[in-house]
Amino acid sequence: MELVKQRRIESGLVSDRFPKVSGMVILMTYYQMGKNPVLMKRTVNVFPSSFAYFYMECMIKGCIDGGFDLTATINDMIKNHKKLSKGKLTCKGKLNAVDCDHASIDYEIQIQYQKNSQHSG
Repeated sequence: MELVKQRRIESGLVSDRFPKVSGMVILMTYYQMGKNPVLMKRTVNVFPSSFAYFYMECMIKGCIDGGFDLTATINDMIKNHKKLSKGKLTCKGKLNAVDCDHASIDYEIQIQYQKNSQHSG
């Protein structure tokens, strides 16, 4: 927990890293292997005052070094002024010390930009 807290602080605030972003919504559906594949649905609202930390933990109990990193996707979206991105990520963590395809997420990221940052043309 301390390490995650430290990483959040090191990531800086959204308002500092991405001054043109007024808000973000990250919708995720977590999937697991098994009879009931939908583990949970989660909505994360990101504000200018939020940390620019976009690493989501794996929700499977016992997963080691797993999770879902949306940082590159979000950085690319902001660089190219995109408002919507959808995709899928698979957890690369280990479960019971074995590499396996135990969890994944479908994500949708919506970014709102400040009105004065619109590109013309």
